[in-house]
Parts: sequence; structure tokens; C-alpha cells
Amino acid sequence: MQLIEVTDKKTKKLFHSVPPLIYKNDPNWPGIPPMMIESVFNPKKNKTFKKGKAIRWILQGDDGKLLGRIAAFINFDLAKTYEQLTGGCGFFECVDDQEAANMLFTAAAEWNKQNGMEAMDGPINFGENYVNWGLLVDGFMPQAYGMPYNPSYYEKLFRGFGFEVYFEQYSFHLDYTVPFPERFWKIATWVAQKPQFKFRHFDYKETDKFVKDFCQVYDAAWSFHEHYKPLNPDDLYDFLKESKAIVDPAMIWFAYDQERPIAVFVMVPDVNQIFMKLKGKMDLWGIIKFFWYKHKKVMTRTRILLMGVDPKYQRSGIESGIFWHQEQIMKTKSHEHYTEVDLSWAGDFNPKIIAIYEATGAKRAKTHYTMRYMFDRTKKVKKAPIIGA
Repeated sequence: MQLIEVTDKKTKKLFHSVPPLIYKNDPNWPGIPPMMIESVFNPKKNKTFKKGKAIRWILQGDDGKLLGRIAAFINFDLAKTYEQLTGGCGFFECVDDQEAANMLFTAAAEWNKQNGMEAMDGPINFGENYVNWGLLVDGFMPQAYGMPYNPSYYEKLFRGFGFEVYFEQYSFHLDYTVPFPERFWKIATWVAQKPQFKFRHFDYKETDKFVKDFCQVYDAAWSFHEHYKPLNPDDLYDFLKESKAIVDPAMIWFAYDQERPIAVFVMVPDVNQIFMKLKGKMDLWGIIKFFWYKHKKVMTRTRILLMGVDPKYQRSGIESGIFWHQEQIMKTKSHEHYTEVDLSWAGDFNPKIIAIYEATGAKRAKTHYTMRYMFDRTKKVKKAPIIGA
């Protein structure tokens, strides 16, 4: 077997040729367009490069057949927030062969070591954690936008190399055709109609205001987390710009106490339902078909990317008030084709968000693992600490 670094157009093409080989007979694979993956490794599009670095490889057999791929990367700011300096690996794809997997994992681990790291998390993203993050171990069904899908044997390959679970990620499914639990709806109605609270959905005409409000809520809600870093407004502007084709302003909500932003809720249509039909092809014809499928309302599922509440209001039921207002939108003719919500992902270290999801009547449907490999093989992986413990 031969490990080859991705450095030019030819090797980039081979990197993106691996998934179709792995999933050729798997109807659940969404077929993420290569250009979306490639943007992660483009310093002009991914600002994580300002504080980090990345590298990629493909693995070929002696006969030239593609066997796998992997990327390794380090966000040096994030690496310092752990007990030991921790880098990462991701975009792993491989045939069911432990030796092949070990070659890929070893390359990523050695590169991280050479760059001063003491551990490696995987499979994770080189950037935000709401996409390309986690190893699917339960719920092998079509995944919502951004949530990774992989064969069931991948867990065996990760564990066989020595990875251990750092934390678990749960995705819940909410059937929008079934009424919310009565108790939840009573609280939601009461909160939504309290005169001190105001609720507004996003409007591109007021982007600057909403970006500022988002950052204020984010800093309040996550500042006590173990790996908190202040949010860069430019990242939000980039997200809104790059995701305009799929973002629905009526699915992004803000809650206010008088004029003070206290909560934010971000939900997006599940574009994976279109990607599955395009089979990863986003040439000119693919783009035309994308907008045709969007017009035909093929997307019947949405995904909640994020929900944050200022700690001072986390016992106020404000999140249920947001759901109440979102429900009014979903009842309108323009949104009535949505029948399911994917609430993902909730870490096992965050019991509060799990409780909120369960209160809506949503059922846990999928589990992903974020795994960690310690370079000092005498050390065991410590599970991520429970928030608020």
C-alpha cells in the first residue's frame, strides 16, 4: 500500500473519488458535493487556517486501487484548551481493512506529533463543529445536513487503532405531524405571550444587527464552556453568504428581553434530501437540478443547527417561546411541506439541551462519537466533563 499526500488537482480528484467507491451500494449516503469539502481546505474560504494548518492523504493499493483517505489538522487556539495539546483528523473513508485504516491513522497521528500535539480527536472538522463532526455508531439512516454518515464497520477501525470515546453526540427526531406534549405547549404559549419578551426571525435587510445580537447571545451562553472562544462576526457573515441558497430567514429566531438579545435559534432545511438525488454532482446541470428540487419542495425535513440561551434566562422557558413562534411559521402554506425536524447534535456533556429536546416530544434516533487517541499509550482518555457539574 502507498500513502500519497494531496498536493495537486490530480490527487484532489482522487481524494474525492474515494467516497463513491465506499458507498456505491449504500442508498443512505447523501453524496456531499466535492466543492463543499474542498472549501474546508481552502485558506481563502476557511478562516481556521489563520490559527491552524491542515494536510490530506489518499491510500492506494499496489495495484493502484483507491483504498482510503484522511485529513489531519490543528487549530492551535483550540488545541490549548484541552488538558493535553490536541489536534484532529477527519474526512476519513476506508475499505474494511484494519491495516489500511492504521496506515491512514498513523500518518495523521505522526503529523500531529511533529506539530507538537499530544492527542488527536476524530473524526472531526477543520472548523465549526455543526458539520462534518462525529462517527456514526447508531441510527444508520439518511442523516440531516452536516451530520456525517459512514459504514458501521468504521467504529471497529477506530477502536482497533486505539481511539476511545471522548463524548457522545445524540440526534433527536421530532415528527411535526404529531402535536407537541400538552405541558410543553402550555409553557410555550405562556412565555410567547409575556409582554417583556419579544421574538423576531432573521431578516437579511438587518444582517448587521442580527450578527451583533447573535454574538452577544453566543458569548453569554457559551462563555463558561470548557473550550469557549469568542465568536468572530466574520464567521457569521461568511456562513450567511455561503449558505444563502439554503438558509430560510424564517427559521432563524432571536428572543429579546425588552431590547436585550437573550436567545438564538438556528434551523435550516435539510439540503441532504436534494444532495441524495444529485449523487454528489454539482456541475452546471446539477445546480439547475438543485434549484428545481428546491422549488418542488423535496426537502421535508429541517435540522436545528444551534440553540443558545443566556444563562440568566435558562429557567425562563424562553426556548419554548421560540418553538411557539416557529410553529406559527411552520403552519403557513409556504412551510407546511416540512414534516420532520432533526434536533442535532446534543452532547452527552450537555444535559440541559438534551432535556429541552426531550420536552418537545422528540425521540433519540442517532448517535455519533467524538473519539480521542492519546499519543502516550499509557494514558487513558478522560470523558468530556459535564457542563455545570
